[in-house]
Amino acid sequence: MITLVKRRGSYYFLAVTLATLYLYSQSANITTSVFSIAVTFAMPLALAAMVGIMCERTGIVNIGIEGTLLLSSFVAFYVAIAAKSILIGFVAAMATGVAMSLLLALMSVTWKMDQIIAGTILNILATGLTSFFYIQGNMLPSMFKQKPIPGLSNLPFFGDVLFKHGLLMYLGFVVIITLYYGLFHTPWGLRTRSVGEHPSSADTAGVSVSRMRYVNVAVAGAIGGLCGSYLVLELVGSWNRGFTAGKGFTALALMIFGRWNPMGALAAAMFFGLAQAGANQLMINGTVNIPPQFVGILPYVMTIIVLAISAGKVRPPAAEGQPYEKGQS
Repeated sequence: MITLVKRRGSYYFLAVTLATLYLYSQSANITTSVFSIAVTFAMPLALAAMVGIMCERTGIVNIGIEGTLLLSSFVAFYVAIAAKSILIGFVAAMATGVAMSLLLALMSVTWKMDQIIAGTILNILATGLTSFFYIQGNMLPSMFKQKPIPGLSNLPFFGDVLFKHGLLMYLGFVVIITLYYGLFHTPWGLRTRSVGEHPSSADTAGVSVSRMRYVNVAVAGAIGGLCGSYLVLELVGSWNRGFTAGKGFTALALMIFGRWNPMGALAAAMFFGLAQAGANQLMINGTVNIPPQFVGILPYVMTIIVLAISAGKVRPPAAEGQPYEKGQS
């Protein structure tokens, strides 16, 4: 089964590579622009999917990703304005993400609540707080600016696509690569996956299931804070009610489509980003004449399609959503 998945992945990668080379030969500037925009669209979805992967790999279902992104972006925006520093806003967003995730861990691990209900509470809490305290007419003192990487930014195609972004974008790539390596090539990753698959066996081997879940969910919250701050401090530069527009829920679909693998989720996010950037380019070129509202609903339509394709073909961590009692078989 694993060999078949890898083989399919290789075929998909080859198909995308050939299509990209053909499009690049036809119009290098447009192709580079579309891929560069796709990366900016994909990064928040990929980071949000990392939140879900971190939680579910350790056995905690987190449907409160949307709430974490919403509240952390809100805090990043208004703290940056109050402190006149986007760096302080970034730190505040990270702390907010950790606080939200620790609340999830408290409800799921310590209180052993139903994890779907716990995540719903986070979403309702974030929506209520941000709607109540939202104030119109505020502007950020600055944003994280584009920082081209010397040498690499001059490469054809890849320079514009990967190496001409802001600090938080680069940090996002580092987080995704580090998480992939950590999950599959370190003792911490082995313990994390064992807690998510067979917590009783991990407990017998001396791994503290509760502590592992608390730590991993807190780290996931920090990644959610990074995602929220990237959205508001580097990508958009403003904030309004419903700012995250369902990205947390879309990320759950990407996580499933990516088979709870950071690289798989990143590839799925790029697929979404390319679809949105391609649709925008078609509208700019006048190739298609459709209302912009249809482009806006494209991610949600694709989410339904992705989930329909993935249904019954992927297996989540065996112990996800299940509270653990020490000594439980």
